[in-house]
Amino acid sequence: MSAARGCGPARGLAGLFLWHLRSPGTRQIPCPFLHLCHVANDRLFTFQYFNFLKRMYVTQCNKDLSQRVKPKSDPVPSPFRELQQLDQEKKVIHKIRPISPVPQPLSEPSSRNGLREAESAAETEDSAVRAEAKEDRQWKEMKLQLDDLPGILARLSKIKLTALVVSTASAGFAMAPVPFDLTCFLLASLGTGLASCAANSINQFFEVPFDSNMNRTKNRPLVRGQISPLLAVCFAASCGVPGIALLTLGVNPLTGALGAFNIFLYTCCYTPMKRMSIANTWVGAVVGAIPPVMGWTAATGSLDAGALLLGGILYSWQFPHFNALSWALREDYSRGGYCMMSVTHPGLCRRVALRHCLALLGLCTLAPLLDVTTWTFPVVSLPINLYISYLAFRFYRDADRGSSRKLFFCSLWHLPLLLLVMFTCKKSFLEKDEKGDLLGGGHGRAVEMRLP
Repeated sequence: MSAARGCGPARGLAGLFLWHLRSPGTRQIPCPFLHLCHVANDRLFTFQYFNFLKRMYVTQCNKDLSQRVKPKSDPVPSPFRELQQLDQEKKVIHKIRPISPVPQPLSEPSSRNGLREAESAAETEDSAVRAEAKEDRQWKEMKLQLDDLPGILARLSKIKLTALVVSTASAGFAMAPVPFDLTCFLLASLGTGLASCAANSINQFFEVPFDSNMNRTKNRPLVRGQISPLLAVCFAASCGVPGIALLTLGVNPLTGALGAFNIFLYTCCYTPMKRMSIANTWVGAVVGAIPPVMGWTAATGSLDAGALLLGGILYSWQFPHFNALSWALREDYSRGGYCMMSVTHPGLCRRVALRHCLALLGLCTLAPLLDVTTWTFPVVSLPINLYISYLAFRFYRDADRGSSRKLFFCSLWHLPLLLLVMFTCKKSFLEKDEKGDLLGGGHGRAVEMRLP
């Protein structure tokens, strides 16, 4: 009761205050706070509403405290997008479809027969195309024709490489300081060519699974199945045995032994080493250096300093030739699983090519010292040796496909030109014979003077 009584006067005062606020006289009061209270009208006062009115009063009195929101600016389109859109609009090509001719009205039975015939023809064509595509995807047995056999055997024996081997052997025979014997020359050239064909055929027989992974060798006869492995081995035997027999019986046993050793070195040492070590390049260079030595021994029957000099020139020439070639075929060699300097040691590949190009300068200088050529040969051969050395230096410095290609193509004409210059500067047999006679005569005179 006492609490109810205590609340009575408070409620009366609150009602009086509300009545005072609602009275029209209060609207004329200039106080901003009462004006804000008048806006509420019929709303009841609460603590939250009182705080709201307080904030409104503060913001109206202090306008600097109010937050000003800047309107968003319209996005400026990028000029690059406009250009791209213009380019795309320009690239749009409106295709005009051909207007099909208006079909002439046909009778119902004839039109149905025509449609059936067209559908049947289309079905037969589709079935024929599918059958041909299926046959193309299937394995087929290659039928060997006699007309294609010479070309297949030529590719099996690497006829271009064989021609190079025979030409270097001929150069060795021509450089020998003996009278030229045509019969011996023909027998030596034929035996060397047959031995080279046998070695190349055996090499391809062993490398069929690896050649199939390389773009350069995937079209070889054994890889494509144009010839059977048995026929390839028989061809190699039919070339190797007569070739060694010709060199041994028709020329001399030393030349035959060198030919047999070269076949063994190429097929049993160089071929497996290509997938084991980079030393295969040095072994392959020895294989390429033996043919001119065989030509020299075929003419003289002995190993002289001139034969070793020719072998050394061919040995050094092969490094810029093969290293430049292998540099352009690095991807192929890596796919085939071959361990080449260009793949595993690219820096060494370039250095070795440059070193042996410089070695050619020294070997050409040794030729007149060993009484093989005149002193004209080092002078005449100097420009071509300097040029290939310059290309080897560019290959060493740039290490790109362009420099390697230039060095490789230079090596193709460098060797024939160098051997031709060497042959033109060769000391004649008569000069050497006269020199030997003079030395022998002087020695005889000295002996005669000592006699009583």
